[in-house]
Amino acid sequence: MNQRTGKLTLDRPATYEIKVPGELDASWVDWAGGIIFTVESEGDGPPMTTLKSTFYHAAFQGLLLRLYSLGLPLISVLWLGYDESDEKQQCS
Repeated sequence: MNQRTGKLTLDRPATYEIKVPGELDASWVDWAGGIIFTVESEGDGPPMTTLKSTFYHAAFQGLLLRLYSLGLPLISVLWLGYDESDEKQQCS
């Protein structure tokens, strides 16, 4: 597992990866611009959608609320770290 440095805060964007069961359609790309989403299926198992993007905390909560309102349980939510370009701006 990767070591992540820095303190998790609410005032800067961070990259997250969210996995939900099922196959979300392409309208998700339009609704939440900038999200990379892939649909995977292991053998005969059901499909799983992975959403990955950099969010400010409020937008991240909005995405989680939208998934909840659709009745989609979360398989996993991973914080992948801060956006490196944002860190460089904060250090200047």
